[in-house]
Amino acid sequence: MAAQSNVFVGVAGYVGRPEASGAVGVFRRAANGGQWAHVLPDIETFTVFVHPQNPDIVLAGTADGVYRSTDRGATFNRTTFADTGKQVWSFLVDSRDPKRIFAGASPVDVYRSDDSGQSWRRLPNPGIKDRATAPFAVRVMRMAQHPTKPDEIYAALEVNGVIRTTDSGETWSDCSADLIRLSELPHLKSKIVTDTFAEGMLDGHAITISAADPDAVVLACRMGLFRSADQGKTWQDMEMKRFSPITYGRDVKVAPQDPKTMYAALSVAAASKDGGIYRSQDTGKTWKRFDKVQVHGTIMSVGLHHTDPNQVYIGARYEGEVFGTQDGGETWASMPLPGQVKDIYAVACG
Repeated sequence: MAAQSNVFVGVAGYVGRPEASGAVGVFRRAANGGQWAHVLPDIETFTVFVHPQNPDIVLAGTADGVYRSTDRGATFNRTTFADTGKQVWSFLVDSRDPKRIFAGASPVDVYRSDDSGQSWRRLPNPGIKDRATAPFAVRVMRMAQHPTKPDEIYAALEVNGVIRTTDSGETWSDCSADLIRLSELPHLKSKIVTDTFAEGMLDGHAITISAADPDAVVLACRMGLFRSADQGKTWQDMEMKRFSPITYGRDVKVAPQDPKTMYAALSVAAASKDGGIYRSQDTGKTWKRFDKVQVHGTIMSVGLHHTDPNQVYIGARYEGEVFGTQDGGETWASMPLPGQVKDIYAVACG
């Protein structure tokens, strides 16, 4: 499978280092080796997404809407996107219709395509009040669809907690009240860039749902991983400190081939020089370190292949660091991006 696969990396601007320089956009290389190609240059890219049913289609969420490839990421073109200058941070394919794709944006909006990402329309604004004032607009970082109730979708917001829709994005409700309650606990208070100590709990980065536990929503945020089994009314700390010395949660994903297997990207902080990938094979009850590498930046993304469980890729924020395994974690290869690049935000493969 690796011979037919590509690895993609999305690169965007530096955080807190405006004087630094480097390339941005989308890079692609064959999974089985070769050189990186800068396939979408000159535009900041926050997420890259390989369509799970059709790997010919690759989507890039950029600082100016959605760019799309129909040739496995060799070339990209800007789609018919409703707004200009809108940052796109996440994608979700509807489980009922592979042509229907949702996109999450910043400032907060959700868009929908019914033609595999070629054209987009903006859905009604979620209308959720901002609970913190940050140096950037709130971002829809990740969306997750309920495995058996597909109209029910959850979204992780940075920095504004979690929201939920039960009508495929036409209306949304807030699921953050209990996250704020938890932030009153001394070990879950965190304030860095806003005016509230609830900031850390509201700093949502990723969200997922496993078909093996379909009523449990798992959130990755600054303070770790948290789980809700009642549609976001209450949240429980998954206490990742039992398994890892570092708990800042940047990514969490369910393996496409095995709903009991989950991967989480844990680091020290948003700007750090260490991190690791942890894997659970019992739907998040226990976790073990999965990678065998030493990163020198926060791990921002885990890239899982849609059909080959042996392929897993990770991207660390600084120095263009990308690592991958094609044998289920037994061995790892370093595949750094060429030249000087800005910050890695996303890794995908397919």
